[in-house]
Amino acid sequence: MAERGRPRGFDRDTALRRAMELFWEHGYEGASLGQLAAAMEINPPSLYAAYGSKEQLFREAVNLYNSVEGYDADQALRNEPTARRAIEVMLRGYAKSYADPATPPGCMIVLAANTGTPQHQAVRELLADLRRATSATMRNRVSRGITDGDVARDTDTAKVAAFYSAVLQGLSIQARDGATHADLDGIVDAAMAAWPALAGNAGRGSSPVTA
Repeated sequence: MAERGRPRGFDRDTALRRAMELFWEHGYEGASLGQLAAAMEINPPSLYAAYGSKEQLFREAVNLYNSVEGYDADQALRNEPTARRAIEVMLRGYAKSYADPATPPGCMIVLAANTGTPQHQAVRELLADLRRATSATMRNRVSRGITDGDVARDTDTAKVAAFYSAVLQGLSIQARDGATHADLDGIVDAAMAAWPALAGNAGRGSSPVTA
């Protein structure tokens, strides 16, 4: 038997993906309950029965976004042999996905709730925490590069992570403003040209990543 308030044949995973795409396109406040219910092909009472609240639905959508859109970046940071290559593969992967015409442009984590009314501070803080977590992961990868010998020992890992976090967030804004994949790839070229000044160049992993 279907749960109370939930339509027969309701596919929770499919509905969540549709909600994710709507939040990604319009932001947290820009996506109304009516729009969400229509996109998910359920009525508002069913939405509340399945997810509890708009904020909880958004949190689940963010988790889905992270698991799907962030998977390749996570793998690059974990598995690429040098810190430089890990950062570059991550940036080029996001440059490609941010400009993919099959999905909304840019990054949901960057764009969905940077501004808004005070009652939605928890949503903004959720996304800020996720951005800080990405920066911390990059910093850890650069620190690993020091241990492995492909990053100069005197490198300021916090500065490197902050710089490439700013690049990553900038790629998202540029994509939302209409930048193409080639445009974004050019930004990555420029960002990686700064690597020797930021993190030294031990000669390992210095060859460029091809798209």
